Amino acid sequence: MLPVVGPPVSDHPAPRPAHVTLEGRFGRLRPIDPARDTARLYALSHGAEREALWAYLFTGPYADPQDFEAHVVTIAASLHDPVYWAVADRNDDAVGWLSLMRIDTRHRVIEVGSILYTPAMQRTALATEAQYLLARHVFDDLGYRRYEWKCNDLNTPSKRSAVRFGFTYEGLFRQHMIVKGRNRDTAWFAMLDHEWPAKKVAYERWLAPGNFDADGRQRTRLGAVN
Repeated sequence: MLPVVGPPVSDHPAPRPAHVTLEGRFGRLRPIDPARDTARLYALSHGAEREALWAYLFTGPYADPQDFEAHVVTIAASLHDPVYWAVADRNDDAVGWLSLMRIDTRHRVIEVGSILYTPAMQRTALATEAQYLLARHVFDDLGYRRYEWKCNDLNTPSKRSAVRFGFTYEGLFRQHMIVKGRNRDTAWFAMLDHEWPAKKVAYERWLAPGNFDADGRQRTRLGAVN
């Protein structure tokens, strides 16, 4: 008896992501501009309780603005892996960033990570639209098969966000990393290419103008349609 193997899959590689601008209705994803974005992002992500934003990230917070500036310059110039985007509002002012990382072009697997959502964009339509724009780019433009979301298992808000954004929980990698001198157990989530068409419809229904009242409040939750 022949062994059971998986179904045949085209093994052509996916292209690497590049610094393109992805336009949305509530804002856009664009390349980070250190000269324009550094001071604003530092003010939005540092001071008082804002430094908790960095608790589960690989770097930060930065007590010295010059160190933060050096970090922004470095990630803005990264062209290989990871590739960063600024999340910009309707005025094209940066309110956060995210990246595509751990890029495996051969197997067409890619991860969204190093996500910094400052209070200026948390719980806004732009926060969701940014995820939609990047997922659409990954699947529709670049042709990846698997789109991953990983986070510290202690990061409950990130795990909730992953599910809300349409990722499926796949398991826990115990003692996966040492981050800032502490153990990290990593929760793994993923979205697959054949799942994307339905997820895309859900995102677009949620983002449609009719889903928001005159004060900008959602009428239907994304989780209800995703």
